[in-house]
Amino acid sequence: MRMRDPLSHLKTGGEGPFDTPRNSITGADMRLLFLTSLLIPLLAPSAAGQPGGGEEPLPSRSTETAATTIGGYGNALFQRDLNAEMSRMNFERFVLFVGHKFRSSLSLFSELEVEDAKVTGGESGGEFALEQAYLRFDLDRHNYFVAGLFLPRIGIMNEDHLPTGFNGNERTVVETYVIPSAWRELGVGYYGSLEGTPFSYSLALLNGLRAENFEHGSGIRMGRAEGRDAPADNLALTCALQFRAGNFLAQVSGYVGGTAGSTTHQADSLTLPSGPFGTPVMVGEASVQYEEGGDRVRMLGAVVSIPDAEGINRAYANNTPQKEYGLYAEIGYDLFTTISPSQQLIAFVRYERLDLNAVIPPNGIPDGTLDQHHLVVGLTYLPHPNVVTKLDVRFVRTGEPNPALIVDPGPAAVSYRTSNALVSIGIGFSF
Repeated sequence: MRMRDPLSHLKTGGEGPFDTPRNSITGADMRLLFLTSLLIPLLAPSAAGQPGGGEEPLPSRSTETAATTIGGYGNALFQRDLNAEMSRMNFERFVLFVGHKFRSSLSLFSELEVEDAKVTGGESGGEFALEQAYLRFDLDRHNYFVAGLFLPRIGIMNEDHLPTGFNGNERTVVETYVIPSAWRELGVGYYGSLEGTPFSYSLALLNGLRAENFEHGSGIRMGRAEGRDAPADNLALTCALQFRAGNFLAQVSGYVGGTAGSTTHQADSLTLPSGPFGTPVMVGEASVQYEEGGDRVRMLGAVVSIPDAEGINRAYANNTPQKEYGLYAEIGYDLFTTISPSQQLIAFVRYERLDLNAVIPPNGIPDGTLDQHHLVVGLTYLPHPNVVTKLDVRFVRTGEPNPALIVDPGPAAVSYRTSNALVSIGIGFSF
């Protein structure tokens, strides 16, 4: 699932960070691994739900009766760009969820997404894609396997990104670029909890990224395969540990995966390390969430390390950094806590700090525009738990652009300004 770059109006050249990913090689070996991995959970007994923390739960049944559930979510917004002095309206996404419980221990979860209202051949923009499609095999109420296309547990919004569940019309910038949510890949995963403790955990084996698709200004986002011809010569491991006590939730998670995405011979010809974890990307994340009465608090920090960035740049000339980081803190208060418990009116403020070229290799080109500060203030009104209207203002400040990166901006291009403000009004729903 992709969102519009809130800084696209500041850029003076190059493609946007959310263009459709290019094709990648077929992963025959990974498909064989998936089929083999299914044999273990198929022998085990199960319960309902999904790794994403319950966005689209299936009905809880203790019998072997089959059940199908339909749900979904969507959002639309109006946005005014004060620098460009122009406005836009967009139905950003509509997602249809279909789940089916074959028996009490075996379920299917799937999501189809349409972005930007429509997809037309020969025109840029829009996307029709699978967001998730996986089988779940339950061992008991709290322990289960998943296999297929799913969202690994990393960050806050990757698993839980319903428009009714976050403040602001746009998702956080940190969890769009540093953690490329919604980050889904093909693989197998295990989710469990330590009985009698407040700890739960997850482990997953996934296909890797493709370094050749990394794009300057969008971090590792464009390297995702998203289920399409995923590179299976490179693999990735993710893990997460959660601690929950009442209304407090803390999490640490990590990712390490290869990005060469090619045969050993091809990687050698490009002087890139090959093998399952060759030319690695490493991501670390820590976050906390707290909700009590009218109080709402979210904080997250994430770091991306790409040790072989110099080799990637030499092979693909895509100006890949060695290190990126991002963090944000958000506080909010529900003004209707004591007035109308059936409704919510949340006033919030969020500060985001990120640098997508915090450390660059010797053959990289620095870009001050990727050193960013975002301050978002607004109101979130929920007349019903599944319906939301939002108003927010995003104040953006960046570093100066590097003239070496400006390629023929064109006579109508808007001059780059290091600060801007965007006003957004929108609606969202889930069902």
